[in-house]
Amino acid sequence: MSKFRVFRSSLLGASIILSAGFHAFGQTVKEEHQLGPVVRAYLGYLRNEQEVVDDRVSRHEVSPTYYRRNSNRIRALRQMAMQIARETQNDYLPELEAVAVDELGLLFERPPRFQTLKAGEVVQTNFRYLGLVRAGEVFYVLARLDPYEQSELMEKTNHSTENAAGTSVSGPAASAAPANRITTRARRVSNP
Repeated sequence: MSKFRVFRSSLLGASIILSAGFHAFGQTVKEEHQLGPVVRAYLGYLRNEQEVVDDRVSRHEVSPTYYRRNSNRIRALRQMAMQIARETQNDYLPELEAVAVDELGLLFERPPRFQTLKAGEVVQTNFRYLGLVRAGEVFYVLARLDPYEQSELMEKTNHSTENAAGTSVSGPAASAAPANRITTRARRVSNP
C-alpha cells in the first residue's frame, strides 16, 4: 500500500511539473504569435539552429562543452530578440551577436571593457552594445550596425574632430574629404 502512495505522489508531482512546462510553452507560443513575421522568422531560425546543435551532439560530432556553449548562446539571442520586440513594438531586429568573455577577441582586435559599457553605447563604430544576458553563462549581446549607421557615425566623428581642430573643408574638396578618411583594417589570414 505504501508503494502505491509513493507511486501516486510521484505521478502527481510529475504531472504538475509537466503541466507547468506545457503552460510556459503555451505562453511562449502565444507570445510569439503576437510578434511580427520578421521576429517570428528569427525565432524560427534560432529553433532550427538549436535542432542542428542537438543533432550534432546526438551523433557525438561535438563535445558537451561546445553543445552547452552554443545552446546557451541561442538562448541568450532568443531572450534579447524577445526583449527588443517587446520594448520597441516593432517588427525589426538588428543583426545580433552574443559572445562570451573568452570570445571577445573574435569580434574585436582590442576588446573594450564591457564592464563599463552602458546599453546603447556604440563599440568601435561596428556594434551597439545591447546588454548582458545570463543564459547558463554570461553573454554580451551586440547589434551590428548597418553600413549606413557606420558611415553616419564615422561622419559625425570626423566632423567633431574637424571642429575640435578648428579646420573645415569647403568647396569641391569637401565631397572628397570623407572618402580620404576611411580607415581599413588588415584582414587576418590564417595558414591552412
